[in-house]
Amino acid sequence: MDPPGKPQRRPFVVECEPGKYAHCQCQQSSRYPYCDGSHRGTDKNPIKVVVEERKTIAWCACGNSGNMPYCDGTHGRI
Repeated sequence: MDPPGKPQRRPFVVECEPGKYAHCQCQQSSRYPYCDGSHRGTDKNPIKVVVEERKTIAWCACGNSGNMPYCDGTHGRI
C-alpha cells in the first residue's frame, strides 16, 4: 500500500473499511488520494464513495482515469 501523499503514476491500493470516503479531485490534498478540503475556492469537488464492506480499492492517483475515482490503468498510457 502506498501512503497518502502526492499524485503519482500508479494507483493507491488501500484496504478500505466500510464507511464514507472522499476522493480528492484538485490534487492538492496533503492526504491524497483523500480530500482534506484543499479544493475550497476552486471548481474541483471530491468524489464521494460509500464502501459497504471491507475491500481493497485501487484509487486513481494520476487524475486521468475514465472510471474515477477508481484506477482503470490509464496511468500506463500517459
